[in-house]
Amino acid sequence: MMPPLNPDLVRALVGGAVIGLAAAMFLLLNGRIAGISGILGGLLRPVRSELGWRIAFVLGLVLSPCVFILFAPLPAVHVEAGKTSLIVGGLLVGLGTRYGSGCTSGHGVCGIARLSPRSLAATAAFMLAGFITVFMLRHLLNGASA
Repeated sequence: MMPPLNPDLVRALVGGAVIGLAAAMFLLLNGRIAGISGILGGLLRPVRSELGWRIAFVLGLVLSPCVFILFAPLPAVHVEAGKTSLIVGGLLVGLGTRYGSGCTSGHGVCGIARLSPRSLAATAAFMLAGFITVFMLRHLLNGASA
């Protein structure tokens, strides 16, 4: 007899599958990559013919938790970082998406699926930078203050 599946694992697998399906449909139906930074950037420099789908995409992102709670409670969120860390981190991510010509959704989800060498390199750089940052914050900086 098989043990019961962990509900968090099931939600993660279903969520990943839905993101992949949505990104594939977006590319097939619109011929566009579902890169969030590019879509948001297009709203900052609006082109009338692209405004509608960009707004609809962002509204879908914002309203999706409202649909989720119809089926299950939202997972608890616990953030250990302070406001300053979150602001600095957000600014660094924004800067990185500009230098990397895309974000984790554009490169990590869509680009890797297309086997784009540029996206493979960008995603590897994102991951490596994340690993180094966590290591430094958890082990080097935390140990220095103890």
